[in-house]
Amino acid sequence: MQRNRKSSNRKVSKRKRKRPDHSADDDDLVASARKTTGRELTRVDEIGAQLATLVELLDQKGIISKGEYDRTVAMRLHEISKATAFEELDEEI
Repeated sequence: MQRNRKSSNRKVSKRKRKRPDHSADDDDLVASARKTTGRELTRVDEIGAQLATLVELLDQKGIISKGEYDRTVAMRLHEISKATAFEELDEEI
């Protein structure tokens, strides 16, 4: 059984496309994109916003439960806080 195929009129280029060279100007564009309200964001602010966005997307798609994620993070932060406090007390003794 032979299938009829339509021939494509598009011309396929055999040349590879070159990516544009990144310059210092590109770095300035990236830095200016991080400014939201005229204040430059810290790396912590940036990572926090990225993580919050990721969690919201995963929750919307039903991959994770935001409530369960929030509870797990709260427990982990509490554990880290207690461990740090014990280490500080141990150093004092």
